[in-house]
Amino acid sequence: MYNNTPTVRFTNVEALFQEIDRVSGDFLVVTDVSPQNFTEISLEKERKGRGFRLRRYHADTGVLIIIIPTRLYEALHVKIYEAFRDQLVRGNQEDSWETIGAATFRKQGHPNGDGGEGDSTGGPTPDRAGLEDRPTLVIEAGASEPLSELRRDMYWWFSASNHQVKIILLIKFEYAGREILIEKWEEEQPTRLGATTTRQAATALKPVLRQSITIARNTATNPASYHVTGGVLVLSFRLLFLRNPGSHEGDFIISTPKLGEFAGKVCNYVRD
Repeated sequence: MYNNTPTVRFTNVEALFQEIDRVSGDFLVVTDVSPQNFTEISLEKERKGRGFRLRRYHADTGVLIIIIPTRLYEALHVKIYEAFRDQLVRGNQEDSWETIGAATFRKQGHPNGDGGEGDSTGGPTPDRAGLEDRPTLVIEAGASEPLSELRRDMYWWFSASNHQVKIILLIKFEYAGREILIEKWEEEQPTRLGATTTRQAATALKPVLRQSITIARNTATNPASYHVTGGVLVLSFRLLFLRNPGSHEGDFIISTPKLGEFAGKVCNYVRD
């Protein structure tokens, strides 16, 4: 699963931090990490103010995925989140939204189980402002990280949050063609469920790819321009705020020109 990816075996926290400092890329796999080790790493990371991200901890296999954010990596998720939040501000809705950022979450009901951090996350306040609440929006970026691993993260977020997460954006950068892929995932119930309880209905929810947007660089123009395939990016108000939109409220739409601008800003951080 992690072919051609830097991989180290966990021995102690200090040795791990030294390994992280030596990694040239933005993606590191750590094996033999116990739940206690994961807690120690998380606490020491916070105490020392280290900037790496604990992307995902798999308690069953003892594998920890660490992200060492670069400016390109951060631009992938921050610029999209900012475009969404700018619309909140213009609609005077910013006080109804809580930006959660890259807080560490554990699987609900399993304090010593799987855990991890998103890149940009948020949810409505006060509905999702509690310590045990989960965001409705999660954005995860990937540069060196394979798309398959990002999709595995997507499944984890829906399941580990007990389906409190409603929209997941996966944003993958492809170095070869300087392309950006944005996938928007939501959940839905399969048809023909019949009579079910609320708990059974939640368990039956399945992730569905609602949008796939590709932003490709046009090398024939100077300065560079970007072609967007897949339309505008639409974020459902109802799923984000857990209610139907009221008067002067509606879905959040990031236009194709704005997506092109986003790609240009991201590509500014690519080293030729």
